[in-house]
Amino acid sequence: EVQLVESGGGLVQPGGSLRLSCAASGFVFSSYGMSWVRQAPGKELEWVASISVSSSNIYYADSVKGRFTISRDNAKNALYLQLNSLKTSDTAMYHCALAWRTVEGARGQGTQVTVSS
Repeated sequence: EVQLVESGGGLVQPGGSLRLSCAASGFVFSSYGMSWVRQAPGKELEWVASISVSSSNIYYADSVKGRFTISRDNAKNALYLQLNSLKTSDTAMYHCALAWRTVEGARGQGTQVTVSS
């Protein structure tokens, strides 16, 4: 059974930073591209970033490009998302997902990121 458990969210001021983590189990993590997706209150799921199995191919949504960094550690079955220069519009529930450049796929319960002064 695929399990994805996110952590690292919280309340941060505009311009601040957070690092999200995702612990994966129940599948061969090193064999799959992974993604982060987010859902703001009252809005649909939004794809944020994807990373290939070897980290050689990385893609970002235009809304986060230059501010967010996705990474992975296959030895630890872990996925990360570094969030810098946060904006109030980044407030959302962030989910890691067994998906490639889409919101479709298994995802965890999520970790809440709130950007507010």
